[in-house]
Amino acid sequence: MEDIQKQLQIIKRGAVDLINEEELVNKLKKGKPLRVKAGFDPTAPDLHLGHTVLFQKMREFQELGHKAVFIIGDFTAMIGDPSGRSKLRPPLSEKEIKSNLKTYINQASKVLDMKKAELTYNSRWLKKMTFADVIGLASKYNVARMLERDDFKKRYQANENLSVHEFLYPLMQGYDSVAVKADVELGGTDQIFNLLVGRDIQSAWNQEKQVVLTMPLLVGTDGTQKMSKSYGNYIGITEAPKEMFGKVMSVSDELMWQYYELLNVDCANIAGLKSGHPMDAKKNLAQKIVERFHGPKQAVAAGAEFEKIFSKGGTPDDMPLHKTSQTNLIEVIAEAGLVSSKSEARRMIQQGGVYIDDERVADINHSFAKGEYVIKVGKRKFCKVRIKD
Repeated sequence: MEDIQKQLQIIKRGAVDLINEEELVNKLKKGKPLRVKAGFDPTAPDLHLGHTVLFQKMREFQELGHKAVFIIGDFTAMIGDPSGRSKLRPPLSEKEIKSNLKTYINQASKVLDMKKAELTYNSRWLKKMTFADVIGLASKYNVARMLERDDFKKRYQANENLSVHEFLYPLMQGYDSVAVKADVELGGTDQIFNLLVGRDIQSAWNQEKQVVLTMPLLVGTDGTQKMSKSYGNYIGITEAPKEMFGKVMSVSDELMWQYYELLNVDCANIAGLKSGHPMDAKKNLAQKIVERFHGPKQAVAAGAEFEKIFSKGGTPDDMPLHKTSQTNLIEVIAEAGLVSSKSEARRMIQQGGVYIDDERVADINHSFAKGEYVIKVGKRKFCKVRIKD
């Protein structure tokens, strides 16, 4: 293993909270591989770049010789993590969770070395707990401490629904740390309360407290909110290479440096990239991210396609063909899936974001004649439309 100072430098890179460094140094001094835990609830079938911030930090621990403990929260997902929630989170059914699980491990393996990781499911221990066990666990924490939590406090003061079962979530996550004997737990900054509860629960079970390390929440492509499917500002790691490349290119010049750091992309060359043109740096970022998830050939092809469409004003070679008898522009682009709704179609036309054969269309009542057209919506959505009788 690397010497302690070198390890600390890598571990702390990009991190926000380290609770606490002295404890981490003492653990490292023992010379034994640390058990580094991170849990992921399968609340959706696809992962995005925001999730990979923690995967990347776990990978760094792996490369330092430590053990990554990857917990899939198939049991905790049935409650739903209340972190950052202003309202009660709807629970997931076992069927939904199993469906979401199908792609999780394969997606995580694009960043983590799953052959060296310890993969486990928290249903293995949580599902076996009796009601007496749950009472025993609940007795280790008090309500006053729970209500110190910002999201709980706000909901309580606003007279919003705050269910007792939500108090169990951080306790169960904490018990996960007991079950796997975690030395370190990783999480986003919104997870800090849960991670600290884990320290207290371990202490109650006479275990050495885990060190808590939090990472920033990756900001989405909108440049304001954390990356999330619900906000529509995400870059999915299973998205098509060309779509992924285009989305990375839509990130602001300022934000792209956070992507470089948090996703650990080409870190050795960042100083040189900052001295050059931002567009070159962004293309490099997009190329490296697509390469990570799809391979070098796909990354080169995605870059060439981007140049063709956005730098040279061309159109994609593999546009989908949509056949329809509709003639109204709003109906056609909604039916073709270029927008999520007719109201979005109307808004895009009014904002000047819809083109037919490279000509901007401003008329929301535009009607097509019989024939074939190339429609562009926004910067990245293209479709060939054939209007038939």
